Amino acid sequence: MKVAERWFVMAGIGLLGAIALAGLVVALDPGHGGYDGGARAHDSGVWEKEINLQIALAVEKELLSRGATVVVTRREDICLAEGNTATKQRKRADLQARMDIAKAAGADVLMSIHLNEYRSRAQSGPQVFYQRGGEDGRLLAGVLQAALIEGLEPRKHRKAMAGDYYVLRSAIPSVLVECGFLSNAEEEKLLLTPAYHHRIAVSLADGLVEYLALLDRMKAGEKGDSTGDS
Repeated sequence: MKVAERWFVMAGIGLLGAIALAGLVVALDPGHGGYDGGARAHDSGVWEKEINLQIALAVEKELLSRGATVVVTRREDICLAEGNTATKQRKRADLQARMDIAKAAGADVLMSIHLNEYRSRAQSGPQVFYQRGGEDGRLLAGVLQAALIEGLEPRKHRKAMAGDYYVLRSAIPSVLVECGFLSNAEEEKLLLTPAYHHRIAVSLADGLVEYLALLDRMKAGEKGDSTGDS
């Protein structure tokens, strides 16, 4: 292949990458914030809320580079509910505010970014949760789980699972992405680095591209079935 031809092909690939998610509106929710620190890294002492935000902003950057429209529920260390007490009512209001932001933005998907923790430090690996009974969320979670395994190559290959999380109780296809375990020493070190945040971002963006392709294939199959019946 000549140099000029190679440049044209590579430019085409770059162009396709830049528009791969065009038209998709993604709501990114960095979990926790403000008085709610979430889990705390065992060795470094860093709060989950801080890393969630860093990862979400990395994901936003990657999604924008592929043509998506992105809304982020918080860009600083804040709780989205009014008040100064740590109550269940305030936590519920905070979660509802995040869902309302996604709805107001006309989001096609909602991804809530979190980090896991467990009493056994041996537990590791990313895992994606969806609302039980939500078919759209299940499809999205399965594709994103596969993309994270392929992109991060974790030792533990987990499966997407149904969960009962308030932020997933939405008409929007929604997932809660546990990017790894802060209780695992090896994974904690990775989760503190911008390079790993970028790998997570690329994996989730790749997953969204595959999700859209899956929806297209399903729609094409439905059209084919209806044509055959006529």
